[in-house]
Amino acid sequence: MKGNWNVAKGKLKQAYASLTDDDLKYVDGQEDELIGRIQKRTGAERDEIVSVLRDCGC
Repeated sequence: MKGNWNVAKGKLKQAYASLTDDDLKYVDGQEDELIGRIQKRTGAERDEIVSVLRDCGC
């Protein structure tokens, strides 16, 4: 996921305007924690978030 992370951050911010840079801090190996933070902030379903990430090539 890290290779395309800047692209993914942009897409996530477009999809979920309430996300902040702190919400989108990426740490290798902690993808589930990242998705959980996004879910908590946006109320979006996990599958929806994973779909946005996959669309970015992550």
